[in-house]
Amino acid sequence: MELHLGMEEEPTKSLWVRIKGSTGAGDIIVGVCYRPPDQGDRADEALYRQIGAASCSQALVLMGDFNHPDICWRDNTAGHKQSRRFLECVDDNFLLQVTEEPTRRGAMLDLVLTNKEGLVGNVKLKGSLGCSDHEKVEFKTLRAARRVHSKLPTLDFRRADFGLFRDLLGRIPWDKALEGRGAQDSWLIFKGHLLQAQE
Repeated sequence: MELHLGMEEEPTKSLWVRIKGSTGAGDIIVGVCYRPPDQGDRADEALYRQIGAASCSQALVLMGDFNHPDICWRDNTAGHKQSRRFLECVDDNFLLQVTEEPTRRGAMLDLVLTNKEGLVGNVKLKGSLGCSDHEKVEFKTLRAARRVHSKLPTLDFRRADFGLFRDLLGRIPWDKALEGRGAQDSWLIFKGHLLQAQE
């Protein structure tokens, strides 16, 4: 699989492969990335564009050493600006991080991310390889034999215009709309405006 970059784009240390599914099963996009600890913002943004393009697929497994030791995955927080930007990329592309244990000297640098819950399972650390100080991460991709097509309509938030969404909600005079209201009434008013903007 090729993810085309512009001529001015910074090179990234990443490899992307499409694994063809059997009849009735979709393809899986697999990405392997290495992000050097001193990587600049331009190369980071190029990597995030690649991740964004790959995450549009039905099934994505992305793994690698992203070198963001300050991220707390339990709280979804980070201390450094570049790490917070990486968390934004993960959230914007609806990715789920499935590594749960530190992979290098108490830090969780090596990650496994997916855009489909239940696609990745049995994640285990298997000791280091040779003289590496990183743990090997072993996991399985779990596939349903066939795609199930639901007749229940759902919104595709990957295609949403969040700028417009934010603008629509920003036009509402919240102070006046919620003035003198209790928590329940305020929630119902907010929910109504949210659903109207969503439509």
